[in-house]
Amino acid sequence: MADHQEPFADVVPVEGGFSIPELKWRELVFVGALRPDGDAFVRDPARPLPPFRRAGLFPEGVRFRAERAGERVVLQPMAGGVRGRPDL
Repeated sequence: MADHQEPFADVVPVEGGFSIPELKWRELVFVGALRPDGDAFVRDPARPLPPFRRAGLFPEGVRFRAERAGERVVLQPMAGGVRGRPDL
């Protein structure tokens, strides 16, 4: 029987970004799907990203600011956040 993972749905829009539960955040960092990049985090395209119900949350190359807010982590794309693309 093949493993089937339901898309993760607990994503809450916030001003300038979105939040996810801290446990999900820790999972993404632990499996290497998101990795530190200076004072931000970026998606590592070589690592698997679990499915999310809301597509496009972590585009490749975009840098995110991560800040704990209670039991959630707020993620906001940083201005000039795409490496090698200062216009984004």
